[in-house]
Amino acid sequence: MAWNQFLAAFAALFLAELGDKTQLVVITMSASSKRPLAVFLGGSLALVLLTGIGAIAGEAITKVIPELLLRRASALLFVAIGIWTWCKA
Repeated sequence: MAWNQFLAAFAALFLAELGDKTQLVVITMSASSKRPLAVFLGGSLALVLLTGIGAIAGEAITKVIPELLLRRASALLFVAIGIWTWCKA
């Protein structure tokens, strides 16, 4: 296993999701359902499936689009979403 990539992905996702709306939804669902294990398992499965789709799509996309262009397009999209969110508030 490529431990550097594993640890980088873990750290990036852990920090990105900390306090994110996904975590807030899980907190709310656990509080309202009183079934934290079911919410944990459902949320974990959803995150695993979405991460798998992202990993597969990422590999497939880089066969068609150069990685540098993909990184720049992603950065621009994040900036655009940030500006849109800022202006909308």
